[in-house]
Amino acid sequence: MFELNNKTALVTGGAQGIGKAISCALAKQGANVAIADIDEAIARQTADLINKEYGKAMAVQADITDIEKVKKAVATIKEQFGPVDILVNNAGWDRMIPFVKTTPEFWDKVIDINYKGMLNCVYSVIHDMIEKNHGKIINIGSDAARVGSSGEAVYAGAKGAIIAFSKSLAREVARNQITVNVICPGPTDTPLTQQMKDESEFATKVLSKMDKIIPLGRTGTPEEIGAAVVFFASKEADFITGQTLSVSGGLTMS
Repeated sequence: MFELNNKTALVTGGAQGIGKAISCALAKQGANVAIADIDEAIARQTADLINKEYGKAMAVQADITDIEKVKKAVATIKEQFGPVDILVNNAGWDRMIPFVKTTPEFWDKVIDINYKGMLNCVYSVIHDMIEKNHGKIINIGSDAARVGSSGEAVYAGAKGAIIAFSKSLAREVARNQITVNVICPGPTDTPLTQQMKDESEFATKVLSKMDKIIPLGRTGTPEEIGAAVVFFASKEADFITGQTLSVSGGLTMS
């Protein structure tokens, strides 16, 4: 049991899939959870679920690629729950396409959502964390960043940038008792994964082989990512920073 009572947690892309599981897991441990999502209607559904069954939550609409909109969302969260203690940069997007078939417009979208969006969110909360001399930043990367992934070259590059940024930021803000860590999911059963399969025979071909490649013999669940986030958010992880944890059934071992 990792107690997060009265902590304010911001989860980007927190309305469904891994983000929903993270939001619920944090709420179960006592955190007040702000669910930031570009789809406010679904975010409200998840917030309603948490308020009914687990604890306290609110929904805010946020396009993480626009820093002014992120700052506005953070201000709304502060009014209701107080400054953010725990930031989980979960929002992400991808399509499984061989690099030679991608376009510069596709590169921009992947980088804007997966990397620059994370920068916008960190920048919007880090000053309050420094002032309080405490904070937890948990960035969701991907095992694609650690070992590569066919059809995800640009996505893997953006997630690799998250790992490098997180290690650097961890060094900069350690003096302020702020920890920065990365969780890298392996293949996980989510709506985004299913959408990728539905839209691409290439994705279906690659992803259908994962159960045979993963040592533990299955894909992960969103709840297993949520459990790892709760640990990094807890006081029990106060002496852990700048680290990258794969939650991937042994797909990567390093």
